[in-house]
Amino acid sequence: MLFSGHTRADLRRHYHEAWRRSRSGALLSPLEAQIAEVIEQHPEYWRWLEDETALDADFAGIEGGNPFLHLGLHLAIRDQIATDRPAGIRAVAQRLNSRFEPHEAEHRMMELLGQTLWEAQRAGHAPDERRYLEALRGLL
Repeated sequence: MLFSGHTRADLRRHYHEAWRRSRSGALLSPLEAQIAEVIEQHPEYWRWLEDETALDADFAGIEGGNPFLHLGLHLAIRDQIATDRPAGIRAVAQRLNSRFEPHEAEHRMMELLGQTLWEAQRAGHAPDERRYLEALRGLL
């Protein structure tokens, strides 16, 4: 997992710092470059990434949802594709990218990832990778 063991504030600070460094033209680590790329695709979130008070904000009820959660799901999908975990997700992503613009394909996948994580949390067990992959294949 990209950020395991970090607090919510730590994670948000990573996003904020990667965006700040990207905007200033600083040399970015590979992870910072990934974060900055995802942020670049979401101008609706830039104000949150440029405002340090957002590091502690509660986004419940905010139109557009939680920008940090949204961006994190993008990164999670990209990590799953890069590692092909669950096995077969890379092939599903490639097929989705042939049907949809890659950013739209990620959004479709993210919806199912979010649902899978919510169901697992609610039931108190690990996410069911087999069901998740079946649901992803249903997008094809």
